[in-house]
Amino acid sequence: MPDYRYRARDQRGQSVTGRLEASSYDAAVEQILSMGATPVELHAAEGKRRGLADTDLNQLVKHYFEPSIKLDDLVMFTRQLQTLLGAGVPIVRALRGLAENTKNPRLSRSVGAVADELERGQTLSGAMAEQGEVFPRLLVAMVQVGEESGQLEQSLGRMASNLDQERQTRRRIKQALRYPTFVMIALAAALVVVNAFVIPQFAEMFDQLGGELPWTTQALIGTSDFVVNYWWALIAAGAGLYFGVRAYTRTEDGRLRWDRYKLRIPGIGRIVLLALLSRFARTFSMAARAGVPLLQALSSVAEATDNAWVAGGINSMRDGIERGEGLHQVATRTEMFTPLVLQMLAVGEETGQVADMMDQVADFYDREVDADLEQLSSYIEPFVITAIAVLVLILALGIFLPMWQLGTEAL
Repeated sequence: MPDYRYRARDQRGQSVTGRLEASSYDAAVEQILSMGATPVELHAAEGKRRGLADTDLNQLVKHYFEPSIKLDDLVMFTRQLQTLLGAGVPIVRALRGLAENTKNPRLSRSVGAVADELERGQTLSGAMAEQGEVFPRLLVAMVQVGEESGQLEQSLGRMASNLDQERQTRRRIKQALRYPTFVMIALAAALVVVNAFVIPQFAEMFDQLGGELPWTTQALIGTSDFVVNYWWALIAAGAGLYFGVRAYTRTEDGRLRWDRYKLRIPGIGRIVLLALLSRFARTFSMAARAGVPLLQALSSVAEATDNAWVAGGINSMRDGIERGEGLHQVATRTEMFTPLVLQMLAVGEETGQVADMMDQVADFYDREVDADLEQLSSYIEPFVITAIAVLVLILALGIFLPMWQLGTEAL
């Protein structure tokens, strides 16, 4: 984080100078103002030049080789911080303890940086906002509301429950997809073994026996020869395709297309969409109960959705409300919600109980997700069986059929 030197006027008009660390020029100005001073001069501090081996390389290694911050880490951090504050532990001391005991090194450094900013006079939400790559915007907004209302513990508790609910949903989806994933990996491995080792042996045997081979066998042998001779090209093409698609999905247009495509995958897309809408409803309800302004709540929830297409729909809702339209009207225009949910939104808007209605919406979507997850295995099984049948059919037509023909000719 860069250093800044400043000269400012305190509340008595006296000149004060100092040095501070901030993520940007604007963040440095906010720090000076939070100390009750008015900045007069502010510029980047000139320090010793740092070599690549000492700084940039270390940061690069930390970025790519350190474990990422998982949802479990955020749930644990939020729960522990709520417990420590409830026990009367000073917030800086609580953060220092969490930084020392957190197993994730990246989260540990971020929590320590938040504690440093608090000691400099920064607010907790402001310090967490500077660590935007670690703490979700919704969590920062909830902390800010908790600070302003004096209910920081309650805000942390709501956010921890929300993160835990999201973790459970992701875990159920992964469990449902585990079996078909293993089967497809096994099929891919079987194809590699057959093409690289099995078919070449049969090809030599067919050459020795002579005779004309069926076109299916010729195609199978040609495919095997290509795999054996040009396996390096296949690996290079696969790696190039993977990194190319990955780079494209990191662009704004690519991420939007990929996130929308995921929601159209047969069987799985519906579950992902319902899980995302459940997360939206629950986080929106939580933000509304905490007193977050409606427009700010929608912006924060959109960023927490983790899907560009759904986030775009939520942002369009925010734009419509900003123009003076009703919540039910803008939700209908997104075409993301079922008629039952739209009806519940209309009732909540009329009665002023939007948060309660959104909780019911989240419960409704959770039940739908559970029901679909129970049927997911039975839905995927026909595709898995079909893939196995196709593999067996290829082997039968390509290997066993010519053997039968050659045996018949010999008789």
